[in-house]
Amino acid sequence: MHKEEQTITEVTVENLVSEVSKMYDEGYRLIQIGCGKYDDIFEINYSFDKDYRFVNLRLKITEGVVVPSITGVYLCAFIYENEIHDLFGVSIKDIAIDFKGNLIKTSIKNPFNTPTVTKVKAARPAKTENAAAAGAKADGKTETKPEAKADAGSKKEEA
Repeated sequence: MHKEEQTITEVTVENLVSEVSKMYDEGYRLIQIGCGKYDDIFEINYSFDKDYRFVNLRLKITEGVVVPSITGVYLCAFIYENEIHDLFGVSIKDIAIDFKGNLIKTSIKNPFNTPTVTKVKAARPAKTENAAAAGAKADGKTETKPEAKADAGSKKEEA
């Protein structure tokens, strides 16, 4: 089986749009834009395809750097760029269709750009699944409460 080499070209904020324009002019289609955060560096990968040949542009930035939108070249990039903004908090300027942080609703703002957890709370003991399981003994038998005795003052039926 032939394993195709995938090209990864490093780009900067300054030459991103011009490099993406070259891909468009050469007939490549945009496949995806993905983002990851490693320590304090965001890595944004732009993947393209032409005749089953994959080419990737990689942009590395730090927090606070504003990235230019590529929607002027590939309009479909708006969905990826809004997602990266909402999940990572990366500022992307001039997105053709900008949801202004409202594409993805999350309980935590920018959930993929949160500080690393360094302290973990102690685990709580596991709770039983239901009340019946609470009465189970170690031998597997279930403990039951004695039935209520009939009221001593109850009247007997007379014949």
